[in-house]
Amino acid sequence: MTCYFRHLGVVFEKAEIEVNKQNRKELARIIESIVGGDPECPKIWRQVKKRLADDESGFIAELQAAWRSHNTTKP
Repeated sequence: MTCYFRHLGVVFEKAEIEVNKQNRKELARIIESIVGGDPECPKIWRQVKKRLADDESGFIAELQAAWRSHNTTKP
């Protein structure tokens, strides 16, 4: 499910998101919702790479906003 996380260390760092065992699944869901499409890991990674190549700062901002929104709406 999160085969691409190992490639996103700098992205998570820039988005100020600490990745751990407890939040990996939710982060994966958020990334899947950002890039859309099939939740299959290699397909998601292709979409993420494309988004990063096209607009890295925009992707990071979107990820950061979605993560913050998710964390403020948790019970």
